[in-house]
Amino acid sequence: MTSAKLSIGIILGSTRQGRVSPQVGEWVEGIAKQRGDANYEIVDIADFKLPFLGTTDGTEPGIKAWSEKLSSLDGFVFVVQEYNHSISGALKNAVDFARDEWANKAAGIVSYGSTGGARAAEHLRGILGELQVADVRVHPTLSLFTDFENFSTFKPAELHNNNVNDMLDQVVAWSGALKTLR
Repeated sequence: MTSAKLSIGIILGSTRQGRVSPQVGEWVEGIAKQRGDANYEIVDIADFKLPFLGTTDGTEPGIKAWSEKLSSLDGFVFVVQEYNHSISGALKNAVDFARDEWANKAAGIVSYGSTGGARAAEHLRGILGELQVADVRVHPTLSLFTDFENFSTFKPAELHNNNVNDMLDQVVAWSGALKTLR
C-alpha cells in the first residue's frame, strides 16, 4: 500500500489592509517545506471573498471554492492574530462557512499579538473542538514587541523555529492518524 503525502493548509487568519499574517505564513511555509514530510500551502481567506454568514443565499463562488479547498486538506496551521482578545471576525466567519470539511482533521496554531496572541489561540481552540478538529499542544507565540520591527516587519527570534518544527511534527502525526477516520 502506498501512502500519498498529507496536504496541510497554512490558513492566514486576517483580511485587513496592512496585515502581517502573510509574512508569518510565508515564514511558517518556509520552515515546513524544508521538512519534506507533507505538502504545505498557504490558504489566504482573503482570496475567497466570503460574504458575511447569514447575508447570502450561498451561491457566491467563493463559498464553494472555500469548501473545496478545506475538503482537499488533511490538516491545518492557523496563523492567528489577536484582535480584542480573540480571533478576527474574518477568520470566525470563514470557519463558520464550513462544518463537515473540518471534521477529523488536526490543526496547529501560530499566534501573534501583544501577549503572543495566546488569548486568540485559546478562543480558536474552543471553536475547533466544536468542529471536531484536534488541535495540537505545541503553540508558537510571537510578540508584536520582540518579533516585529515597528509592529509591521516580521523578524522572528531564532528560538521560534524549533517550536514551529515541533508543532508541525504533531500536526503531521495527528493528521495522518485522523485521516483513517475520514
